[in-house]
Amino acid sequence: QVQLVESGGGSVQAGGSLRLSCARSGDVFSINAMRWYRQAPGKQREMVAAMTGRGEVDYANSVKGRFAMSRDDAWKMVYLQMNSLKPEDTAVYYCALVSGGLGSLTWGQGTQVTVSS
Repeated sequence: QVQLVESGGGSVQAGGSLRLSCARSGDVFSINAMRWYRQAPGKQREMVAAMTGRGEVDYANSVKGRFAMSRDDAWKMVYLQMNSLKPEDTAVYYCALVSGGLGSLTWGQGTQVTVSS
């Protein structure tokens, strides 16, 4: 069974940086995409970055130019480098794996990011 575990969250002042990691355990037949989402208190979960199986990355407008998503060659680790953080980036960040013909979604447990002004 595939599991995802995020790490790297924490508290930082505005303008600072954090690097989130997502570790995958368990085998998966095919990876359609890996994504990073976030959910702030009282708000809906939103996608912030998405990487296709070919390695193409797209970002939410709110994080373009500040966040960068990367991975290792085996797709065992996925990263989200977050620079120039703003208080509005405060949220629980989740990684998600999209796999298989039906596009099944597997979620991690989330990691808290808090940005103070």
